[in-house]
Amino acid sequence: MRVLAISISLTALAAVAAAQQPAAQAMKLFASSADVTAMIAKAKADRKEGQPNVVQRILSLAPYNANLEYRASVGPASVHEKEAELFYVIDGSATLVTGGKLTKEARTNPENLTGSGIDGGSSQAIAKGDFFIVPEGTPHWFSEIKQTLVLMSLHVPRPVAH
Repeated sequence: MRVLAISISLTALAAVAAAQQPAAQAMKLFASSADVTAMIAKAKADRKEGQPNVVQRILSLAPYNANLEYRASVGPASVHEKEAELFYVIDGSATLVTGGKLTKEARTNPENLTGSGIDGGSSQAIAKGDFFIVPEGTPHWFSEIKQTLVLMSLHVPRPVAH
């Protein structure tokens, strides 16, 4: 009886301790085509006037996250210093600029830079069905949105050279 009481007490304490821990990012390993279609409709409905991009999580398995990006207008350029970024164009078309140098560069967090655009770089037309990858440390920017761009993006942590 005493062992049972101690076991119940320890279980209750563990449950209380677990409840007080910050929530870990939940794993999500599958999204159906219906889920993605609903996410696109939600992004379109949630987008505020003048907001260039709405981002929603599709899948998650730390440290990897696949996001839905709904881009209705041109937004800032980016550099991810420690992550490559893989894209798949679900719908729409745009012009992608990679390389060059960020204009009006600002640091958004310890590993990312943003800018109002890119000086130089290479332009590439992208459209539904295209895949592309942007290596870490590479400026990238959707300089023209021809038709609302719906992307799947996956940030891929990469080792930093010493």
